[in-house]
Amino acid sequence: MPFLTALVLGVGVLCLIDLVLTVGVIRRLREHQAMLSARPVASPPIVLPPGATIGGFSAVSTDGVHVSDGTLTEPVLVGVFSPDCSACHDRLPQFAEHARTYPGGRGNVLAVLVGTEEEVADQRQTLEPVALVLIEEYGTGLTGALQVKGFPSLALVDERKRVVASGTTIDDLGKIPAHA
Repeated sequence: MPFLTALVLGVGVLCLIDLVLTVGVIRRLREHQAMLSARPVASPPIVLPPGATIGGFSAVSTDGVHVSDGTLTEPVLVGVFSPDCSACHDRLPQFAEHARTYPGGRGNVLAVLVGTEEEVADQRQTLEPVALVLIEEYGTGLTGALQVKGFPSLALVDERKRVVASGTTIDDLGKIPAHA
């Protein structure tokens, strides 16, 4: 009988120690959660931020128009899309609609499609009436100049090659600027 009493007391002490440690772990987890939720999580930009200057680039649009960093004489609306991107399928029609009303018309709107001619055929058909369409490999041409890291990437670039606004949605660009 004394052996059984000692065993029950031992198990009771062990359970009490376990309970104290569990309460300590829970308290520590709550402290960590409070610290993590207090810190804002900043995701890295997927395209150059406002104020940055784009790099040099040179390309020819699908209809033969030469475009380069040297030909920017007015603010330009830029959209970069990929056929593998589900968000691109949602935002491409919104971009096309804004491009339709952009000051300066089609010549001041650049739509970059990343992929092969076959992969981007549908997107090209949608964008050609409202934009100069560039088809290029990721990291080359305008995608390299804008340092695109994700899709879709949208930007407003002024005539001094500075990014005025950038993001992944039309709303990130703010109001479309009016210019002469």
